[in-house]
Amino acid sequence: MTQYLRSDPGLEKTAATSSVGIVWHSVDTADALARLASSPRGLSQTEVAARLARYGPNVLDVTPPESAWRILAQQFASVVVALLVAAVVLALLAGDIADAIAVAVVLLLNVAIGFVTEFRARRAVEALRVLDVPHATVIRDGVATEINAATLVIGDVIRLEAGSAVPADARLLTSVELRTVEAALTGESLPTDKQADLSLPPDTPLVGRTTMVYKGTTIAAGSATAVVVATGASTEVGRVGALVAGVEEERTPLEKRLDSLGHRLALGAVAIGALVSALNLLHGTPLAEVLLIGIAVAVAAVPEGLPAVVTITMAVGVRRMARRHAIIRRLPMVESLGAATVVCTDKTGTLTLGDMTATTFWTADNAQWPESGCEIAVTGIGYTPQGDFQITGTAAKLSELPGLRQSLTAGTLANRATIVRGADGKWMARGDPTDAALLVAAQKAHIDRDDLLREWPETTELPFSSERMIMATFNRSPGGEIIAFAKGAPDRLLARCTRVVSATGDRSLDSAGRETVQAANHALATRGLRVLALAVGATAGTDNESLHDLSFVGLVGMVDPPASGVKETVAKLRIAGIRTVMLTGDQRLTAEAIARELGVMAAGEETVDGRDVDALSDDLLTQRVARASAFSRVSPEAKLRIVAAFRRRGEVVAMLGDGVNDAPALARADVGVAMGGRGTDVAKEAAGVVLADDRFPTIAVAVEEGRVIYANIRRFVFYLLSCNLAEIMVLLIAGIVGLPTPLLPLQILWLNLITDTFPALALAFEPADASIMRRPPRDPRSPLLSRRMIVASAGYASIITACTFAALLWGLFGSQGSDAVDAGPRAMTLAFMTLALAQLTHLVNAHHLPEENGPRATNRYALAALVLTITLQMAAIYVRPLAGVLGVVPLGARDFAVVAGLALVPVLAGYLVRAAATRTAKQLNDQQLPHVTLPPSES
Repeated sequence: MTQYLRSDPGLEKTAATSSVGIVWHSVDTADALARLASSPRGLSQTEVAARLARYGPNVLDVTPPESAWRILAQQFASVVVALLVAAVVLALLAGDIADAIAVAVVLLLNVAIGFVTEFRARRAVEALRVLDVPHATVIRDGVATEINAATLVIGDVIRLEAGSAVPADARLLTSVELRTVEAALTGESLPTDKQADLSLPPDTPLVGRTTMVYKGTTIAAGSATAVVVATGASTEVGRVGALVAGVEEERTPLEKRLDSLGHRLALGAVAIGALVSALNLLHGTPLAEVLLIGIAVAVAAVPEGLPAVVTITMAVGVRRMARRHAIIRRLPMVESLGAATVVCTDKTGTLTLGDMTATTFWTADNAQWPESGCEIAVTGIGYTPQGDFQITGTAAKLSELPGLRQSLTAGTLANRATIVRGADGKWMARGDPTDAALLVAAQKAHIDRDDLLREWPETTELPFSSERMIMATFNRSPGGEIIAFAKGAPDRLLARCTRVVSATGDRSLDSAGRETVQAANHALATRGLRVLALAVGATAGTDNESLHDLSFVGLVGMVDPPASGVKETVAKLRIAGIRTVMLTGDQRLTAEAIARELGVMAAGEETVDGRDVDALSDDLLTQRVARASAFSRVSPEAKLRIVAAFRRRGEVVAMLGDGVNDAPALARADVGVAMGGRGTDVAKEAAGVVLADDRFPTIAVAVEEGRVIYANIRRFVFYLLSCNLAEIMVLLIAGIVGLPTPLLPLQILWLNLITDTFPALALAFEPADASIMRRPPRDPRSPLLSRRMIVASAGYASIITACTFAALLWGLFGSQGSDAVDAGPRAMTLAFMTLALAQLTHLVNAHHLPEENGPRATNRYALAALVLTITLQMAAIYVRPLAGVLGVVPLGARDFAVVAGLALVPVLAGYLVRAAATRTAKQLNDQQLPHVTLPPSES
């Protein structure tokens, strides 16, 4: 026996090729049984036990959820967090237990917030393994038995019936009108016809392997027997899992930027600390005090609140997005969505409903026949039986359209589907989606199948076959005649028609009429519709040979309709500078029609077929994706390569999908986005974001939230950098000029945790700018802070530093105000208070970033933070135990007047800068506007 297991499934190009080169879809049934040492009677129980022990159970290797310990460890993977750890160690070495404890509390708080938020987010989307089919009907020792599908082995013979799920990859042995739904695996939205006794070339793509059935797909119609050729991880589904596992998880753009910032802060802290310590040694400062100053500089250089504020900001974003139906599995993914430049998306069930809908009927119901026909539009989408019929926008009268009435009747009787309403009120189809669409169309005209069958009882059926491409039922009329109701491929069914039902009655179908029908069929197909022909006629028998001299009654065009809001979302993303690219398993004509209808394909863009993708090298594919907006007939490997090609072009790619075939691309994308309701667990497991409402418009919401979060992160980084730079400059200048140390380590830590962190947290709640989705995406290679923002940050830091030194000098050399208070502690308190309040007023400047000149909405959280922080700052000097720890003393009214005046300088400077920028921008706009001379007033 030859096994169908691979040592490395991820390296195989096709799932039907084993490690020894067996291509099962091209092997005939007898050869397949011989190679697998099996027979139509199946395996013996002894052989099953041996194979089960050798190859293992038929289960998928689903990646276990990430452990709590790993999630906890990831919270420490940051340079800024490492700096906090270093500050704790340095304080302990210097014997400063209070500083060490304070920094350690900040560190643990940050880690705890990040851990709890991410742990809950990841557990919200743990896999349920629904792709593992629980039961299977197997033939062993010639007896059919229902077993646990996990005990299936290679060589088992299984039976498949309509409605059942395929438990393993298998080569068909027999088939009767078999059709399978493979959308989750191949992306093909329509059922696939299968046939056992065909001969296929070895290089047949997955979507065309009509002699095979695959694990995780379902049987839409017909029945079959098949021999199992792959189980568990060796199945097509398992191969996709191997592709997913082979994609390494990468750090997000924000994580890289924060690490870069952390490295710069670390180098700056070491360099400035060494410089200040050296300056103080040169001035004769004792070594113990020099160590104290070094700790102060280290604390000042490290924005202790930054990791906590970043984590809380993203946690806030996670909660906001969850309220808007987007579940984030990893916190940094929140920001990554805002950086997206390309959205690659599956079509079936994502851009479209995933349900077939009859949208158009074409009949001979007009006076111009046979020169032209009558096109009737059907409103309503999906399987909900609500809608009406219209001709050029006007309600159609069915009583005047015999061809339409006959078409609806034929489509209802030549049918094997049912439409049911679930407990949630949603209408669902059971059976072939095409049949379901015909039933729904008839119900919109108040035509019920059960009522028709009572009047026209069915006597027999002619099942659909891939050779005949026609399905018919034979029904007994009230007068006792046998009437055939048929549907099928237009060219095949039209060949059996000699008459046509028209507005003036049953007429002969001449060559001119046939040409008109064929032209209508071509026109509907070009619009991306799946077209069926419908016919009726009295017959002498109930077999294939009896289907002749039929009356053509009409064509019906069906489509998997666009989901609500998709077209508007595509346009919104395009305005935001984000391309939408469609990846589908559908044929090229359908893909292109849907892409144009939704606005995915713009002028100059093209559709690329999956075969072309497979034939292109990586370099050529990277060039080709620049002008492609839709890809048809793509395999999981092709989707993976397309996403990789976009990333090689420097794009930040968000990938949307719900099927098994989407999982590798979801894992490779910068942001993988899976559908939460209909998405397979393999897809959700590979994604970083899950859309709980299964709606494509939610991705635009998520992108907007991501942009808001990134803008707010830049705000508080700008704010914290200005504040910490001011603290460093105060210590550095004091060391250069030989002044006493103006700030103690605990005072700086207080500033960083209170006057920096609370206002910075308020910036995390900044409302969205009205124009945020009208701007292009930011350059993914751009730094977190632009050169302009760094210059502005240094400028404001200089102003805050100058104000702080003014207060310090006032305390040292100005009016004492009280002989009972020593000048040193009073001067230090003045500097401490001025620095704190100046940083608070600088919050207004962070609210209006240097790169934003327009008006902004009020942030009520910022107002609350100001009140809270000022209250805490007053408590720092008037609550004696706290004042004693911080080394500050109470101040008088005159001192507070000086402090308040100096603290307002940064916000006044910011106002003047913004006013000048606004005036300059207005002048530039006025210069660019054409001069218009108004006509004189008549008065």
